[in-house]
Amino acid sequence: MGRALLIIGWMSTAGFVATGVIGFQIRPEEALGLHMLLGLASSLLLLFSHCWIMFYLIGTGKAIKVAVAEHDLDGDAVQLTKDFKNLSYPWMMLAMGLAMAAFIIGAGVHTRVVPVFVHQALYLLAIAAQLKTLIIEHQVLARNERLMGDVSARISG
Repeated sequence: MGRALLIIGWMSTAGFVATGVIGFQIRPEEALGLHMLLGLASSLLLLFSHCWIMFYLIGTGKAIKVAVAEHDLDGDAVQLTKDFKNLSYPWMMLAMGLAMAAFIIGAGVHTRVVPVFVHQALYLLAIAAQLKTLIIEHQVLARNERLMGDVSARISG
């Protein structure tokens, strides 16, 4: 499940990059509709992937907490799940916030209320935050998967 969510995250990043490529090439009246549509789709996909990774970590953390309590296992596993969330959640929130801000501010650029450089700066910050977030999510999800396997093995054996 975690890997599938990570793939969706990378797909949204590719869409976000494509949106930027189109945006930086736009002359007035050219491909603006495509830029806006692709921006909306990739932003929603980005939000979807990060939110579901958050829910996934909450769910697996709860399952590990219950398994540790029911089988009198070492409580380190529960603390590790909290550490995973503490490491990844701030980055996820930053990536989502910057992506939303870039998309929303784009409307301000379209209506000529906001300067283009503000939208471009938010976009570049959103891409940087998204890439860093995906790397952290990859690490956290891999460690979470190993932890779940370890807890399962301790229960079985």
